[in-house]
Amino acid sequence: MTYTEGKYDAVVIGAGHAGCEAALALSRTGLKTALITMNLDSIAFMACNPSIGGTAKGHLVREIDALGGAMGVAADKTALQIRMLNRGKGAAVQSLRAQADKNLYHTEMKRMVESAPLITLVQSEICEIKVVNGEVRGVKTTFGGEIECRAAVVATGVYLGGKVFAGEYSAKSGPNGFAPCDSLTQSLMNLGFTVRRFKTGTPARLDGRTIDYSKCEIQEGETDVYPFSFLSERVPEKQLPCYLTYTNAKTHEIILKNLHRSPLYGGAIKGVGPRYCPSIEDKVVRFADKDRHQIFLEPEGLSTHEVYVQGMSTSLPHDVQREMYRTVAGLENCKIMRYAYAIEYDCIDSLDLLPTLGAKAVKGLYFAGQINGTSGYEEAAVQGLVAGANASLYLRGEPPLILGRDEAYAGVLIDDLVTKGTNEPYRIMTSRAEYRLLLRQDNADLRLTEKGRRAGLVDDRRYGLFLTRKALLERCKAEMETTRSPKEVGAFVEDRTGAPCGGISYKDMIKRGISAADIKENLGAFADIPRDVLDTAETDIRYEGYLAKGLEQIEKAKRLEDRLLPEDIDYNEIEGLRIEARQKLSKIRPASLGQASRISGVNPADIAVLMVWLKK
Repeated sequence: MTYTEGKYDAVVIGAGHAGCEAALALSRTGLKTALITMNLDSIAFMACNPSIGGTAKGHLVREIDALGGAMGVAADKTALQIRMLNRGKGAAVQSLRAQADKNLYHTEMKRMVESAPLITLVQSEICEIKVVNGEVRGVKTTFGGEIECRAAVVATGVYLGGKVFAGEYSAKSGPNGFAPCDSLTQSLMNLGFTVRRFKTGTPARLDGRTIDYSKCEIQEGETDVYPFSFLSERVPEKQLPCYLTYTNAKTHEIILKNLHRSPLYGGAIKGVGPRYCPSIEDKVVRFADKDRHQIFLEPEGLSTHEVYVQGMSTSLPHDVQREMYRTVAGLENCKIMRYAYAIEYDCIDSLDLLPTLGAKAVKGLYFAGQINGTSGYEEAAVQGLVAGANASLYLRGEPPLILGRDEAYAGVLIDDLVTKGTNEPYRIMTSRAEYRLLLRQDNADLRLTEKGRRAGLVDDRRYGLFLTRKALLERCKAEMETTRSPKEVGAFVEDRTGAPCGGISYKDMIKRGISAADIKENLGAFADIPRDVLDTAETDIRYEGYLAKGLEQIEKAKRLEDRLLPEDIDYNEIEGLRIEARQKLSKIRPASLGQASRISGVNPADIAVLMVWLKK
């Protein structure tokens, strides 16, 4: 028997990192939203490493924040340690990474969604999406309740058809022992979506009191970095250390001796795993020439002794795990509090989606996170924000929020998913971005806050801070044009560069390799300019020529992006297109020549044929 459980503008299915951002985006834009989760205790739960950011992922968190999202704020409030990765490399690939308190992060995000005025949290399981005449009209719970809505965001994470593995053992389960969602997959298949099986895994959690840290290398946090959120004033002064240790020949010997008991190598696991986050047994087999692998020991929180063993995820049986972990320096007497496991789950083919993350076949239906074939909290959260924003814009009859590859890492991520697709869990990387020098962490607000404001995501406080920072940056760059006489700065410049100078501007000093911080400290310049603003101005000057070339490339690419393709093209009727190109173009139905040019299997000759066809 069914009954009407409620009526909302939108329903978000799943309250992980994607679901929370989607629901908050809908609420911020004035829409009544039901956020449905299998378990209220799993809201924004960090089933794997309780860390936020990392290479390229830190960029995504800053972009989420610049657009008005929540992840950066929560990460700053709950950080145990924060560091800037790749400090020795260029500004384009430097990325923030924070170790977060697992329980506090969950609590903070739960507080945010509970406090949102238009969000109703419901603990339930969705088994069906109701579609009428190609449009979303509601969802149905396994308890028989029907919730009316005109838009839905599916953000089921790894819960959909979840199945865990550890050696010979396997069972239907979500992560960390939470219940799986077994009822929604068939509904998605009935709606025409292609469903696939992907796999991920997590390492053991150890009792930190049983680790001998004296045998490990300490990894301290940093206090001279900016936080994730433009709303946060500073990073925590007191931070917990992490530690580095290594596997060894004995570790590898135990793994190789027990490969036949691994469900990954024994054939029990059918799902495709992440290329860039392999299990320890996969690393030992694939990189047989390496005599050791890095292992990071990272705290899970202030209120627990649990320690996350990064770099040692596995699906080997428990007895092998006990023996294997205890071969590592510092872990000889370790006690395992939670054993490692692998998990398989259902996801859709992201080629079934538009650049809005909306379904091509169903209006008002959006997808975000690991259901789209991605991996990582940050990738999920940014998709949730974009999907939630576009669901809201759709309901309000406004133009969609579509981010270009030249505008954001989020744009690169989404374009890769809906244009190229993915046959394995997708992870964002700086190498995926053609214009990464323009898409730095430090300028995320300059790139995206205006877009977030137009979409209704950015409130007055955030927008006011953005305008202030923008004005300070403009003033800083104007001051950098100031020229000082040889009498004033000659000795300073010659001491730093080894060459005498005539009259010289601060800008030219920076181009000669003198840091803005050095100029500020010794010449009294930029007196009231904050460090982060000064860093952005300095980076823009140092890479001025490269940035100009990047902008030229973007303008050329936009010529193809501006050549729109009609939605009703019959590619089979266009003479000169190769069969593969016709098939791919018919399936993906690109919106522009630019998108068509990025489809795997569509070559430059096919694009030339399309250009001729458009002219005709």
